[in-house]
Amino acid sequence: MSLFARGRPEEPPTETPGTGGVIALRDVVRDYAGPPPVRALHGVSLHIADGELAAIVGPSGSGKSTLLHIMGTLDRATSGQVRIAGRDVATLSDAELSALRARSIGFVFQEFFLLEAETALDNVADGLLYTGIPARDRRLLARDALERVGLGHRIGHPATKLSGGERQRVAVARAIVGRPAIVLADEPTGNLDSRSSEEIVGLLEDMNRDGITIVVITHNPEVADRFPRRIGIRDGGIEGDATAAVRPDAPDASRPLHPGAAEGGEP
Repeated sequence: MSLFARGRPEEPPTETPGTGGVIALRDVVRDYAGPPPVRALHGVSLHIADGELAAIVGPSGSGKSTLLHIMGTLDRATSGQVRIAGRDVATLSDAELSALRARSIGFVFQEFFLLEAETALDNVADGLLYTGIPARDRRLLARDALERVGLGHRIGHPATKLSGGERQRVAVARAIVGRPAIVLADEPTGNLDSRSSEEIVGLLEDMNRDGITIVVITHNPEVADRFPRRIGIRDGGIEGDATAAVRPDAPDASRPLHPGAAEGGEP
């Protein structure tokens, strides 16, 4: 079995998924109250197919993180339609959204968000707290996930004793421990050196080869060019969407990332 294969049977959605993909946004607007009021997303339409590996790239303040929060059901659109894993998000209660996230979506963030006093094992097991899985089984699944990301030898180490690259591997393990259909990564290499960045990008590629839909948010065009699809965002709107086949300047995926790829992005 592949290291990152989705082995847990998924609950069927209550709605039949359309042809728009596992993530489908149509004319999505997100406004924030002022003063002054801010429109973070301007009528965004975007479709991510099941099993895709895509990067969303743009400068700080372009709306990348807002878009990720909408796709991850961490925030609701002001208007427009958002469908995730076949579900119309607008029709779901907060409890139903929490269940959808627990079952179908994994998150990787730039800041890791690990509990410093907890071990790597407990940090990953915490990713299953809202799934109803018994504590003993959560720890077994967490151990397996850490072994998949190459941290089997660091299971009992507290987060404070891990390097930045190891912390991000723990975060990746936490994202995949529930075998989600989708993983959303927000600047996953932003706090890492070039070697650790390369390792994390390689992990994301491995996960995608085993069927997980991956969307990476990044400010760094070199990181974005490693992925088959690159979506540009600026001033809250999509400004470009291309696959590697039509990007003659896209670098070979086997080429290591330049050290500049490790620089931090927007908070």
